[in-house]
Amino acid sequence: MEFKISPENTAVVVIDLQKGITAFPSAPHNPQDVIHNAVKVIEKARKTNMPVFLVHVTPSSDFRDALRPDADNVMAFSNLPADWAEYVTELNVQPTDIQITKRHWGAFYGTELDLQLRRRGIKTILLCGISTNIGVESTARVAYELGYNQVFIEDAMAARSEEEHTFPLKTIFPRMGKVRSTKEVLEAITEA
Repeated sequence: MEFKISPENTAVVVIDLQKGITAFPSAPHNPQDVIHNAVKVIEKARKTNMPVFLVHVTPSSDFRDALRPDADNVMAFSNLPADWAEYVTELNVQPTDIQITKRHWGAFYGTELDLQLRRRGIKTILLCGISTNIGVESTARVAYELGYNQVFIEDAMAARSEEEHTFPLKTIFPRMGKVRSTKEVLEAITEA
């Protein structure tokens, strides 16, 4: 079956391509390659009037809303750099981009992402970002439960290790949507 993406009911959702997260190493794609591929998709989306949703994560300034689970490996949210939550400059944020601030792993919980997607008649989301197995996967699971079609842009996402990246792409994402490369996504976006 031919793979096509209609800009009229599709949006790009970019997860956590921000200075504080892209500063860490990632695999199997380094952060610069992830950003480069995401930018290609974003530029094509803007050219075809497809909505671009830029999602970033940050706690409130007093850190009181940061989760503190009783866990073996708790992420510390203190003494973050001043530019932690700023989008990387390569995204070239535009006034038409919809910016979403999240306080947790997933982009739906506690945000207006679902509302803004539905108001625009979006049925399909193109997902990319860092980290494949945390922010992207958490967002994808809720998107699946909410009934969105999803396309996972494999080479426009990465994780801390190749194993963490590969596991959801091989076992989880194919059950919730389509896994494609940047090249395949760009070729599938139809232009009016």
